[in-house]
Amino acid sequence: MKRHLPCGEAVPALGQGTWNIGDDPRRRGEEIAALRRGMDLGLTLIDTAEMYGDGRSEQLVGEALRGRRNEVFLVSKVYPHNASAKAMPKSCEASLRRLGVETIDLYLLHWPGSIPLAETVATFESLQRAGKIRHWGVSNFDTDAMRELQATPGGAAVQTNQVLYNLGERGIEWDLLPGLRERQIPVMAYSPFDQSRLLRKRALAEFAKLNGMTAAQAALAWLLAQDGVIAIPKSASVERVEENAGALAHRLSAEQLRELDRLFPPPATAEPLAML
Repeated sequence: MKRHLPCGEAVPALGQGTWNIGDDPRRRGEEIAALRRGMDLGLTLIDTAEMYGDGRSEQLVGEALRGRRNEVFLVSKVYPHNASAKAMPKSCEASLRRLGVETIDLYLLHWPGSIPLAETVATFESLQRAGKIRHWGVSNFDTDAMRELQATPGGAAVQTNQVLYNLGERGIEWDLLPGLRERQIPVMAYSPFDQSRLLRKRALAEFAKLNGMTAAQAALAWLLAQDGVIAIPKSASVERVEENAGALAHRLSAEQLRELDRLFPPPATAEPLAML
């Protein structure tokens, strides 16, 4: 299953997240094996950030990529305070070194900050010209921030907005998600299990059991059924990666989607953008 970026490039609708991965040296081998198993199963979009473990996640991803770089669509993120014309090139170079690659496929501003968007966008463009990044996007941008970005010179080239989105956090459906769909900008949904809180919900567990899947697969299948959404569950063990990949075999019917709407209702009014 694929999603198309505004540039026309197709990327996997189900990828792998790396938040907190790389923090425990005792789990390093297991986490690298999980990422590589995900690649075997077609989960070839890998998301990381300079913030994650102060660069340790990028280093671990770099190890997992050795000999397989061409298989992966690689996403990383820059801190807002590093999103200036002076600091961002240094941050990007540091990420490239940790990842052991020459180019990042999609480089995101991690959340809105104090650096003017015009400066950040111009620096993204400079990194593109230098071949350091192929595309750029944003993360944790609400509707107002996206409007500001769209009004910024060059801002229309944004390729994604990575936000918190799952069955328990549906606030973006009120206005942010429709606006992104109108501009054909995909959402990259982080924390699809709401840091495992969603998986402990009895309603989801019962729905999943009734429909022959695990709670994690049901949560991911729901996201995959949403138009223009890319899910990036954290992948820290081979067993979990294989379970996540199994969600691709479960195409939810209209009746199943209605039942999940009943169990986890969409927003009835505008809500502030949820973040982790």
